[in-house]
Amino acid sequence: MADNLVFTKTGKHLDNVQEAILLGAWQGQKYPKIAQEAHCSEGHARDVASELWKILSDVLGEAVNKSNFKSTLKRQQFSIVSSHYWKDVVQIGNVNFCPETSHSPEVPKDRSPSTPTPENTQPQTRQDLRDAPDISSFYDRTSELATLQQWIVHDRTRLVAILGLSGIGKTNLALHLLPQIQHQFEYIIWRSLGTSPTLHNTLKSLLKFLSNQSPPLARGGEGGGLPASTDELLSLLIDKLRSHRCLIILDDVQTILSSRQIAGNYRPEYENYSTLFKRIGATCHNSCLIINSWEPPREIVALNRENARVRTLPLNGLGAAAGEILREKGLLEPEKWETLINTYRGNPLWLKIVAAMIQELFSGRVAEFLKYDMLFLGEELKARLQQQCDRLSELEKQVMCCIANEIEPVSISKLLENVQLSPDDLFNVLQSLGNRALIEKEAQDNHALFSLSPVVRQYVKSEYCRDGMAT
Repeated sequence: MADNLVFTKTGKHLDNVQEAILLGAWQGQKYPKIAQEAHCSEGHARDVASELWKILSDVLGEAVNKSNFKSTLKRQQFSIVSSHYWKDVVQIGNVNFCPETSHSPEVPKDRSPSTPTPENTQPQTRQDLRDAPDISSFYDRTSELATLQQWIVHDRTRLVAILGLSGIGKTNLALHLLPQIQHQFEYIIWRSLGTSPTLHNTLKSLLKFLSNQSPPLARGGEGGGLPASTDELLSLLIDKLRSHRCLIILDDVQTILSSRQIAGNYRPEYENYSTLFKRIGATCHNSCLIINSWEPPREIVALNRENARVRTLPLNGLGAAAGEILREKGLLEPEKWETLINTYRGNPLWLKIVAAMIQELFSGRVAEFLKYDMLFLGEELKARLQQQCDRLSELEKQVMCCIANEIEPVSISKLLENVQLSPDDLFNVLQSLGNRALIEKEAQDNHALFSLSPVVRQYVKSEYCRDGMAT
């Protein structure tokens, strides 16, 4: 609740210190204890709290402070803006927002979502976020959020692919993007492909919500139901995307892509998803599809080259902002954090795993861990890397091993000397590994050099390499 209120006033979500202040106030803690929990000085906690109470007071229209924060929120009436119309839009103080619901709110048949109500002339947004995970702590992705907002709101991009390794923050980025752009859309739908649903079932699920659970009569359908043909379902979806401004997020798209092949190919039973991506990317409509994936489907790579309305956003590590993760985990000696962040490439999940180990075994002392001059993977991180590296083709493993056994970044000419591949095969493999975000590329004297991050290098050498060759 407080996060929505603060975001409405400032355009920013609660940071970790603000969250600690509100949690401490709710639990009746004093400022010294709150400051300890927030890993900051008591003076800083009081300064942040003073500004926070002012923001909440302005939004709620009454004085809010540490002593009355809990009772004030409890007294705020949660009223349905329109019990007959927008069942999932609730009001806190002066702020309207849409929480997740386990049902799809009904809209009267004689009124579209864009029809203004007497109380509010702004178009309302219907959301189905039942597949969305819980939102988690968010670290500095300001530039990425600004880029996505520019593409989607101003450039009217039809298809956006957020790409990157497992744990890099793709899903969390999309979740935090929604509050910034949700009022631009009539419908917002989040679907996970984690269970590998067929295209037919995915289309039916989307259309059921877009048709307000009462689908219109469609060609090939019986009565008022949806058509039986997947092609007709897809055509009906495109019609909906033209007539309404819709935002659809498909998470975990990599589950419909094949393993042990070059990146971007589909599992045989999911080939028709390529038609969905092609049509959404190439057809004129008013809507946007966001996909989150470890690697881009092949159509998106091609469309991105030739269609300005299709964009890809490769997500990299956090850099210095990852220090907030280490602070949250209670690690000591901030002057040593940069080494840890660089080694684990700012990947939020990787850093959380190693930080938990340092806290447990070294009481949070980073220097004590670093003196062993070793790279800790652990079973959890190995399992995550295995999920991604097991998708590699044998040729990709061979090239990965060759790069892993080189001390310095390696050139294409050096790779051709060391692996038994034609130039054509090597070029395809390097592009595929780049699409999977498993190799790093740098330019030196106008030549491309390739390497692996320390984490990926250690995993590849231990699991796939023997005498420099794939096992």
